[in-house]
Amino acid sequence: MASGILMNIQEEVTCPICLELLTEPLSLDCGHSFCQACITANNKESIVGQEGKRSCPVCRVSFEPGNLRPNRHVANIVQRLREVKVSPEVEQERNLCAHHGEKLQIFCEQDGKVICWLCERSQEHRGHNTFLMEDIAPEYQKKLQSCLQRLKGKKQEAEELEIKVREEMSTWKIQIENEIQNVQGKFTQLRQFLDSEEMKELRKLKDELGVILKELAESENDLVQEKLLVSNLISDVERHLQGSTMELLQVRLGKEPQHLRHERNMFL
Repeated sequence: MASGILMNIQEEVTCPICLELLTEPLSLDCGHSFCQACITANNKESIVGQEGKRSCPVCRVSFEPGNLRPNRHVANIVQRLREVKVSPEVEQERNLCAHHGEKLQIFCEQDGKVICWLCERSQEHRGHNTFLMEDIAPEYQKKLQSCLQRLKGKKQEAEELEIKVREEMSTWKIQIENEIQNVQGKFTQLRQFLDSEEMKELRKLKDELGVILKELAESENDLVQEKLLVSNLISDVERHLQGSTMELLQVRLGKEPQHLRHERNMFL
């Protein structure tokens, strides 16, 4: 019941030229409505009558192109019809054309869809290569089977490549990890060797410093003793200089002590 009502409404709002639901419908003085694009194209192709008038494609009644007026009421019906939810009963009729209610039994190669005989004659499919479904189905089934086999082959190739990539990743991972351990081991040994050599050199320098400081300390002590001895000699000489001539002449200056000469030569 609902299907019949919808089909009747659809027939009322179908363009007589393109046999599709009206798009931007324009109405003539005679009451017939057409898609704006369809009636405009028809006016360009039709023969102009007296006083510049043209005739309706349906009833042949003359009209003036300037009298075309938008039919908002029909446009609203078309919009509602496009938005309406089809009942489950109608939804099950999948083998019927949604536009014309005719059986879907023709395949349009250009558009890649199944249409009815009215669709085939419409402006949308005019000049297209069309075939009966039962005639074209085996060919498309073969194409799909061939496509399916190619896709399966590509999938198998991808899976094999994926396995190879994973194996290569694992191999590289093991190899790099071994290299990392090898490098870390070598640098650990090198650091240990450098640390050991550093300790040896530091110990050697400390020992050398100890020897030098000891020798310098001994030299310093000898110099202190020598300084004291020289100071005593200076005092003794000064005392004789202040004495009598006889005492002055009796003074015998000794030689410079050997260890003093040695110390003096070290610093010259």
